Amino acid sequence: MRNTYLVCYDITDDKRREQVFKICKNHGEHLQFSVFECDLNSTELTGLQRELAAAISLSDDQVLFVSLGPAEGRGDRVIAALGKPYTKLDAPCYVV
Repeated sequence: MRNTYLVCYDITDDKRREQVFKICKNHGEHLQFSVFECDLNSTELTGLQRELAAAISLSDDQVLFVSLGPAEGRGDRVIAALGKPYTKLDAPCYVV
């Protein structure tokens, strides 16, 4: 069974932050600077956690995994925003 997770990170070093970004990009959808939405089964979650643990400083950095529950049967994803409206980061660019 797949669950959806918000993966959020606070990395103190630019090089490690870039590495964490690349790892997360391989496992989910980039929502906001250091926030990803990942649909993972338990094996994939463990693999992602191992990759991230190897990439971060366990004493200086933090990665949070917020379980949003089962990926299937949840209905459409609804994201509400305060301030600037939420827009998908990889949305096409329009020039007017």
